[in-house]
Amino acid sequence: MGASRLYTLVLVLQPPRVLLGMKKRGFGAGRWNGFGGKVQGGESIEDGAKRELWEECGLTADTLHKVGQIVFEFVGEPELMDVHIFRTDSVRGTPAESDEMRPRWFQLDRIPFGDMWPDDSYWFPLLLQNKKFHGYFKFQGPNTILDYTLHEVDEV
Repeated sequence: MGASRLYTLVLVLQPPRVLLGMKKRGFGAGRWNGFGGKVQGGESIEDGAKRELWEECGLTADTLHKVGQIVFEFVGEPELMDVHIFRTDSVRGTPAESDEMRPRWFQLDRIPFGDMWPDDSYWFPLLLQNKKFHGYFKFQGPNTILDYTLHEVDEV
């Protein structure tokens, strides 16, 4: 395994619904996902998560709760993705479409797992149960999970 790069993912969870964004371009295009991306030099992981949430859907979150950390490996790619996952139930603003994402609210019993990353169906239920987790997923291409580990933890 090679070096890793820091990424963030934010889920706006307001039961009985969750806000997801349809990725319009770039990595993960055509899939529903939370909001996030690369942490920039000089910013904290949490500040990067807040910035990405604002850039991708126009929402401001004062408080984020870190719920998970997953390392992703893609066969043939030298860099691992170290993704820090946050949830928030309190945001300011109205979700708005950006160049990168088209936000939409989903009922928790209608989450579109078939149009999301394949790993989401493994860890998303833990997020919905307010559990914390660590994981590792190894992908062959964008659709095939070759190996994974996922476990609950007390602290992320």
